Amino acid sequence: MSDPFNPAVPAGAYDDLVAAVLPQARAQRVWEPSDGPLPSLFVSHGAPPTLDDPAWLRDLFDWGQKMPKPRGIVIVSAHWENAPLAISGSAPGTELYYDFGGFHPRYYSLQYRSPDATALAHQVAGTLADTTPLHQFVNRGLDHGAFIPMMAMYPAADVPVIQLSMPSLDPSALLKLGERLRSLREEGYLVIGSGFMTHSFAVFRDPRLVGHNQAFDEWAVDAMARGDVDELVDFRAKAPGAQVAHPTSDHFVPLLLTLGAASAPGQGIESAFGRIVMGNSIRSVQMA
Repeated sequence: MSDPFNPAVPAGAYDDLVAAVLPQARAQRVWEPSDGPLPSLFVSHGAPPTLDDPAWLRDLFDWGQKMPKPRGIVIVSAHWENAPLAISGSAPGTELYYDFGGFHPRYYSLQYRSPDATALAHQVAGTLADTTPLHQFVNRGLDHGAFIPMMAMYPAADVPVIQLSMPSLDPSALLKLGERLRSLREEGYLVIGSGFMTHSFAVFRDPRLVGHNQAFDEWAVDAMARGDVDELVDFRAKAPGAQVAHPTSDHFVPLLLTLGAASAPGQGIESAFGRIVMGNSIRSVQMA
């Protein structure tokens, strides 16, 4: 990627991935009860340039292939904060929400037409019914924090997907929301927090700041391995490099949703992949 805002072939790496893996994606075995609960995931989702990065796309696809194909996916993205809690449109053909600017026109014509998710929306509403009101925005499709990783992980677009809003940027609120969604994993649904392990624009201007992002990434890996939820919740005070790595909280707090949905923090945590891209950590993890 010589110029992420002006690639030679916009989303060309994505086109190549689809051409190479679509039969495999369609043939993926669907989850069965004997498989047990699916993991909860935290994905560093990137932006349109992710679709021009063949290694990142392949990492996402291979990750999805290591699990049975889920019955459905519930994803919370860094790019939708709404209270009271809200759910995206679930009807087939709901248009994507292109919540980015300054990119090549092709990115605004990309489609990801996942199946009817009405039954999944009802399932989620029922799961949350006793704890919080839930509003549905019927015309709001998936934003890029949801559709970009889904395009790579499930390129056949054959898994129902709904998006939940973040009720706030309070890490504890995301942790509690994840706990409420935990039971869905036992029924073959993936619960995903979509953010970025580090989300620093300052590093673009000054690459010397990359050390802060690396230190934050190492701290997060260690805290997750120890199951230290309190430290992760208090990341602003506890994490090295936090002000550089996350000048705002929106791309980190989805990790707390993933922790909340996990069966036991500190156990069964695996990094699906983790490296530095454009100065930021794209580490993505799964939790049993």
